[in-house]
Amino acid sequence: MKPAILLTIIFMLIFPSTPSASINNSVKAAFIRGGNVWTLADGKETQVTNTGNIHSVPKWSTDGTMIAYQMESTTQGQSELWTYNLNTREKKKISYNGHVPKWAPHKNHLAYVNNGILDISDLKRFYNIATGVSDFTWLPDGSGFLLSSSGTLNPDGWSSASLFIKKVGNNYEDIVLYGGVEPFFTLPREIGTNDQNKLIAVDAEQLTYSPSGKWISFVVSPTASWSMDSNMVCVIDKDGKNFEVLDEMVLQVGKPQWSPSTDTLAYIAGGGRIVFGFKNKDLKVKEMPVSGTFTPPDFADLDFDWITDKSLVVSRVKEQEWTNDFSKHPLPVLYTLNIDSHKQMKVTSPPKGWGDYAPQFIPSIDKLVWLRGTSLTDRKRDLWIGNTDGTEAEEWLRDIEEIVFYEGI
Repeated sequence: MKPAILLTIIFMLIFPSTPSASINNSVKAAFIRGGNVWTLADGKETQVTNTGNIHSVPKWSTDGTMIAYQMESTTQGQSELWTYNLNTREKKKISYNGHVPKWAPHKNHLAYVNNGILDISDLKRFYNIATGVSDFTWLPDGSGFLLSSSGTLNPDGWSSASLFIKKVGNNYEDIVLYGGVEPFFTLPREIGTNDQNKLIAVDAEQLTYSPSGKWISFVVSPTASWSMDSNMVCVIDKDGKNFEVLDEMVLQVGKPQWSPSTDTLAYIAGGGRIVFGFKNKDLKVKEMPVSGTFTPPDFADLDFDWITDKSLVVSRVKEQEWTNDFSKHPLPVLYTLNIDSHKQMKVTSPPKGWGDYAPQFIPSIDKLVWLRGTSLTDRKRDLWIGNTDGTEAEEWLRDIEEIVFYEGI
């Protein structure tokens, strides 16, 4: 063996392939490893917490200088809400019980729900904003909120969820806690795609504005136990006039997502929780007002992300009945697809015993990333990175539960 070849092999064994320094230095991410929050910035991994009791992905502030994360409390059902400043490394407890934290669009103010009350923190103190809130989203211009209030159980059955608009100024102390809202839309008591496929509309969650701000997507759920089996993905226009039920879905697969810059919504349709089988999970795209299905027969899609306004990446398995033997579960691979040409291409080939989950596209570096693991419930997966056609794929980070990348606006 020639000395040059021998040296190359030795170098590769000692220094395994990793993404280039330019990629490492040009991305920021927050991830969960071993139940703790970590950050990746300037090519360095930094451990933020050491409690081991964090299992929901952190949320990036709009300017990318801060993250918010939820820490499971010793009090059952409660979740401490913290922020971390990447520049100063300061950690601050925002609330002893804060859920669904969401940063304001244009400033580092954090809104969250605490026992049905919507609060805003300016990172110095918090302010009560609205009551009876189950979920919310900031209005696109940051001037207020679209609020969701769950239905209640009455003697004649469940009432339906309602949506409201509440505006806020810069002086949160002037906000009236009770009232001060504009009714936006009250859901019908039952909704569905046909007369045989209906559910009671108790909750409206995952409220998300389209890129133009003209449409809002959300997921309607029945009671908590029923929501494991069936929910409805819906859209409504910004005036609260045109409401449409798109399809049935379950919460265990990819969340509905608008495309990067057009009013095109992608989601995975199909009822029945995963434990009823890896089947009936079809990726669909709703380009207002037309739609299409992109999952081939005998396959099911588990997750997806947009690459461009016309292309997506999906994590796909062959259809199969459920088994409690996880070693016999189908293992997914990644495909890319174009919604105009319907052309689809397999882009990953994991080794035997491994599957590729949770794909994401990172526009700033024009790369795909995904988690490679041994099963649907594997919490010690490795992050891989590659080109959108699957070439130059390599391992990036090890032992990742969930990861979210910061993408500036």
